[in-house]
Amino acid sequence: MFFGQSNHVTTGKVTVKEENGRTIVILHGDFSLDGAPDPTVGFSNGDKFDTKTDFAKLKSLKGEQRYEVPAGIVASNYDTFTVWCRKFAVPLGSARLK
Repeated sequence: MFFGQSNHVTTGKVTVKEENGRTIVILHGDFSLDGAPDPTVGFSNGDKFDTKTDFAKLKSLKGEQRYEVPAGIVASNYDTFTVWCRKFAVPLGSARLK
């Protein structure tokens, strides 16, 4: 489940899974972000976002979305998936990964 950060409201579920040798991130239909300039997606450990994992622009502020993680990013090395504001370098919302 997402939790908001930096005074933003971010809600919904996320799943990170392996599919045909690729890592796929799925933001579920209940995903919602209240808005921000230049939102992107990537991975964090704890509260520290790894800018090297900033791999895609957020497709939409609401609803289901799928992203393929580039081969150079090992999702299992991270404990959190993060929606990041590239313009202001702050997290907008994160979800702890199990």
